[in-house]
Amino acid sequence: MAPAAVAAAVNSAVELIRWQGFAEMTEDLFDRLATQAIPQASEAAATQGYFSAKVDIAVNRASDPVQVTLTVIPGVATQISAVRIDVTGAATESDHGKAIIQRLRDQWLLPVGDDFRQRTWNAAKDATVSTLAANAFAAARLVESEARVDPVEHSAALSVVLESGPAFRFGRFEFRGLDRYSAEMVQNFSSIEPGSLFSEQSLDDYIRRLLASGYFASVQGSIDPDPAQADAATVTLAFIEAPTRRLEAGIGYSTDTQYRVSANYANLDTRGSGLQFYADARIESKTQEASLRLVRPPTAAGWIDSWSVQLQGTDIENLQTRTSSITMRRRALDERRTPAFGIGFFNDEQTVAGYPNVYAHALYVDGEYTWRNVDNLLEPTRGWMATVHLGGGIPGASTERFARVIGRAVGWYPLSKSNSLSARVEVGAVLAKSRDGIPSNFLFRTGGDTTVRGYAFDSLGVALGDAVVGGRYYGVASVEAVHWVTPSWGIATFVDAGNATDSTAQTHPAVGYGIGARLRTPIGPFRLDLAYGQETSSLRMHFSVGLAF
Repeated sequence: MAPAAVAAAVNSAVELIRWQGFAEMTEDLFDRLATQAIPQASEAAATQGYFSAKVDIAVNRASDPVQVTLTVIPGVATQISAVRIDVTGAATESDHGKAIIQRLRDQWLLPVGDDFRQRTWNAAKDATVSTLAANAFAAARLVESEARVDPVEHSAALSVVLESGPAFRFGRFEFRGLDRYSAEMVQNFSSIEPGSLFSEQSLDDYIRRLLASGYFASVQGSIDPDPAQADAATVTLAFIEAPTRRLEAGIGYSTDTQYRVSANYANLDTRGSGLQFYADARIESKTQEASLRLVRPPTAAGWIDSWSVQLQGTDIENLQTRTSSITMRRRALDERRTPAFGIGFFNDEQTVAGYPNVYAHALYVDGEYTWRNVDNLLEPTRGWMATVHLGGGIPGASTERFARVIGRAVGWYPLSKSNSLSARVEVGAVLAKSRDGIPSNFLFRTGGDTTVRGYAFDSLGVALGDAVVGGRYYGVASVEAVHWVTPSWGIATFVDAGNATDSTAQTHPAVGYGIGARLRTPIGPFRLDLAYGQETSSLRMHFSVGLAF
């Protein structure tokens, strides 16, 4: 029996098969299609690497309708015996270019030992040109390619020759379609230095920031590939501006906070200045929140400023909290190396049945730095991310003075084309005499969809009567392996461990483990997990969407 790939190729290529249901089939047309079936089937088998396939056709005209048997014996698959990738041009003259050439060779889609497939051979050639073009050599082109097949040895030697052309550098930006917003404001979303080597990733990051800003419904970008302009290439961005006002309402459900009703209003161009105004309200089974927020467009130095007022109430694990805050924050534009800092005043009330209400406030100042060294910001498959956060309550303006430190790190490693591994570690500490006098939002609880699966949301912390309250220390670790059944969905196994406490000497990690489904979507990975909590001896279902970091 022919492999499934060969059978699919034959079914698609042989016209006699495709026309078998044609109501107006004539004998002449039938004979012509039957004659063509053998070379068409042979060629289809060859596209899958079977160059010595034996094909036969038998026609039984005595049956009604006429019965046709097409037999394909594929034989031995042709395997890749050698691969040669040569590059000429400026890419061979610099360390950057040589690194890109090495990447072409390392990521070649048809390595030695693989079965030859025509579609993959075409894709491999396209990928080499695309990789060069995306990394400074925008005028790269394929000069020559050859697949030399030995039908006796059932082998194929592959060779390609690429011309890189000159290294391109970013020149001026040309904007089309702007009406409401200024070119200066749009330019401030870019972290690209004039004269720097062209990178498709840098341009994509710029476009993604513009789309994420909400100002635009569409942004398309391209570089002029004229080699004569390589030293200062023009980049053209074409815009479709989005409506400035938006009113949205929705309902939802999550396994962490359960049922949700929300409403949001946005004005993205308050007073014609690009200043964004947001009003949000959300009611969930366990939390209620309302906020007002102002966000200023990026400055020329690449900083985004925001101001917010927020009211929040929670009822989780028999702990009720009511928190109000007013904050100001500044963060850098670049998502891969992102410093941020801010200041805010927080007023908090905590209620635990059978205990007096606890009131606390803090003037909190903090700074953090995030590193993202990954292949894809939305859905990474290789690389790592890390964040360090330092903050503290200002003495005299806070109920109690305290310092707070948090560290997070997560890494992704592809084990093979269909298997991947990820690991995550989080630790945090509030440095103070006790948790008394510290607003609840600065203390730590854990458990739930994105922390320790197998446990209810924020159910791991310090026991106080029948409630779970926040502790001054916490730690979470997780390891997850995914087998990708298809490029879009996979099966995961995982182990999580973590807890929050008031004393490092009393740390007792709660362990959860289980299996889950993974689906890659345009808004990030979708996760559906079934986890067993060792401390509670129970199973819990968890689902979440997006990257939690």
